[in-house]
Formats: sequence, structure tokens, C-alpha cells
Amino acid sequence: MHFLSTKIPDILIIEPKVFGDERGFFMETYREERFSQAGIRANFVQDNHSGSRQGVLRGLHYQIKQPQGKLVRAIVGEVFDVAVDLRRGSPTFAHWVGVHLSAQNRRQVWVPPGFAHGVYVLSEWAELYYKASDYYAPQWERTLMWNDPAVGIDWPLLSEVPVELSPKDQQGLALDQAELFD
Repeated sequence: MHFLSTKIPDILIIEPKVFGDERGFFMETYREERFSQAGIRANFVQDNHSGSRQGVLRGLHYQIKQPQGKLVRAIVGEVFDVAVDLRRGSPTFAHWVGVHLSAQNRRQVWVPPGFAHGVYVLSEWAELYYKASDYYAPQWERTLMWNDPAVGIDWPLLSEVPVELSPKDQQGLALDQAELFD
């Protein structure tokens, strides 16, 4: 496995070593000792699997209490995965990182606690599989507005497909109104 840094040091891209032949392929997607050596010391307690059609944008979600770290990968299709730093005292506060994740590139991204997370589906259909470091707690879930100019995410929006948001995501708050991490 290769752990690649991003412009926000706490967010890492993980590229697995893929062993393939005419029969198919094999790869490790998680190995505790290698992740720990790379600085990811999460105790994963929940696995999630979601599917969405092209143009769906999910997020930007976070839990203000019981914050979740997420190890995310696309197992079908392609998405643009985004993390926004919501830790008030961080030198990268309100900065974001975007990563293309696909079944073809087999990359994963580590999004630590304290970040809002979202995905935009680029392919006709995409499925994400991710591990979480804390349990889903809907009472603590918050949504940051996906297109807040104060954050300025450069989403690779498809011109021929309108962005599709859930009713909850349509109510996302701007950064200056959102609950943040201390």
C-alpha cells in the first residue's frame, strides 16, 4: 500500500497494491499495522455501503458529537469525494480536498473526524463502501452547504446532468452558520 499526502496533511489517499492475472485480481484494502504506521489509528466500528445515480451529490455531512473518521472507496463507478476541515483551531480550517475515487483506480481516502464529507457521482451509477470510526448518530448529524462560496469547492459538475440533493442536503448551512469543532 502507498499512502499519499494531500494539501491537508490529515487526509490521506491510499493506493493498494493490486495483484492481477488472467483470472482477476487481489488487493488488501485495510491492514491495521500499515495504517497505524501511516498515522491512521482508527478503531473502525461500522461499515457502510451506498449506491447513487449520476448527478447525485451527498453531503457535506458530519457529526458534531461522535464524529466519524471514514475510510472511503468506490467499488462501482466513479465519484468526486470531498472533505472540508471544520476544526476551528486547525491551520487548514475551511480548506478542502477533493479526490476522484473509482472502481478502476481502486484508491481510498481517509477522512478523519472533524471534517465534513461529501460525494458527487460522475458515472451513470456508483457504489461506495466505507468504514467508520464511530457509530451513525442521526441526532448529531449536521450538513454543511455543498456550494458555500466561503469554502469554494471546485466540484467537477456535469453540465448535462442537474445536481440532485436530498431534502436534508438542500438545507445545509453556510460555514458561518454551521456548528464547528473546537
